[in-house]
Amino acid sequence: MTTASKANGRGSVIWIAGLVLVVIAGIIAVAAARSSNQEGNAEVDAKQTAPVKVSGETLPDLPDAPGAADPAVGATIPTVTGQGFDGQAVSIDPTDGKPKLIVFAAHWCPHCQRELPIIADHLVRSPLPDDVELVAVSTSVAEERGNYPPSSWLQEINWKAPVMVDSDASEAARAFALPGFPYFVAVDADGKVVARTSGEIPTEEFDALVQAARSGTPPA
Repeated sequence: MTTASKANGRGSVIWIAGLVLVVIAGIIAVAAARSSNQEGNAEVDAKQTAPVKVSGETLPDLPDAPGAADPAVGATIPTVTGQGFDGQAVSIDPTDGKPKLIVFAAHWCPHCQRELPIIADHLVRSPLPDDVELVAVSTSVAEERGNYPPSSWLQEINWKAPVMVDSDASEAARAFALPGFPYFVAVDADGKVVARTSGEIPTEEFDALVQAARSGTPPA
């Protein structure tokens, strides 16, 4: 083989090797894009709203006047059955014998965006008593208002408590007479309202609501 032939042969090998590397790089890029799309689709596929079934009496409105008696105290909460972001059943049941604290939150609400991460962090350091249940209701979902989807937001802030997704018409929130965000309802083991409050609260007040649900006695 002449020197020129050897040089041409080496050039062909190099060209083919380069082509193979380009093809491999293309395959890797397509696979990465497909994986990214699948992750994005998982967020989109999470149910941000879903039908809920409400039975029982709607709670009366929370009074606006500071210090006014809450007409809901002593009333049995409505039963709400629905599902979480993953489609698994979630319920708020006054007959299950569990003291509970229910928090209603909206992904776009700046007060919720400040409050829920604080609560999530607080619960890591000071877990709830075993006999008290915490349930969040993601409601008033509106993609155009930002911080969407709520499923991703709650995952990012390390929210561990069960979450029920409200309906498009916010039927769960309306059944509990939601006045604003965030909204907390403390419920005793008999399914009756012990205390309610709306707006950002310090962790000490959160703990007081937990104890109120547990004892069946309104906070002092």
